[in-house]
Amino acid sequence: QNQIPVLSPALTDGSLGDMIFFHSYKRPGLVLDIVEDLRLINTQAIFAHKTGMIILGGGLVKHHIANANLMRNGADFSVYVNTAQEFDGSDSGARPDEAVSWGKIRPDATPVKV
Repeated sequence: QNQIPVLSPALTDGSLGDMIFFHSYKRPGLVLDIVEDLRLINTQAIFAHKTGMIILGGGLVKHHIANANLMRNGADFSVYVNTAQEFDGSDSGARPDEAVSWGKIRPDATPVKV
């Protein structure tokens, strides 16, 4: 009704993916287009006047959103909210300055990790 896109880069991961697989035999026809999701989020980032990221948690979703901002030379604003630590090398625990070094957050931005 409101034309709000729902992007789900990890929808097929884990048990939900298993349920979708089993459902596809009972009721064929469900189509998930992850490439179209990428095209949509990257295009929105590229053509946006400004972008901001509020990342609750981390992992794949954090990476997906940050990568879209890489396509436009970085997000203008970012807030990371998670309990992950930097020492284990995980994407979830990576500090905002790591995203700045990759061009996912603009160098002149003031990112925050809570």
